[in-house]
Amino acid sequence: MKKLIAASFAAVATLALAACGSSTDASEDAVADTVEMPADEAMAGTPQPVEDPAALTESADSAESAAEDAAATAESMVEGDAPAATASTAPAAE
Repeated sequence: MKKLIAASFAAVATLALAACGSSTDASEDAVADTVEMPADEAMAGTPQPVEDPAALTESADSAESAAEDAAATAESMVEGDAPAATASTAPAAE
């Protein structure tokens, strides 16, 4: 009985997949003539990106600060002391 149910389910699933399929060629749909606007024309009026010097100095300053904090923490751990409380390791005020 189980084999009959499994075989009928397989037949129904096969027919369902066959009914949903279509025979159109997908390569005909992907023709350049169907594109609304080529990418070169779409980007024609946009300004070129520029470098922001402020963004570079802010990240460099924060990187230097993080490196100094890490060096101080490593130094205190080598000496056997507990690490000093910093803004990132300090307990939250409740």
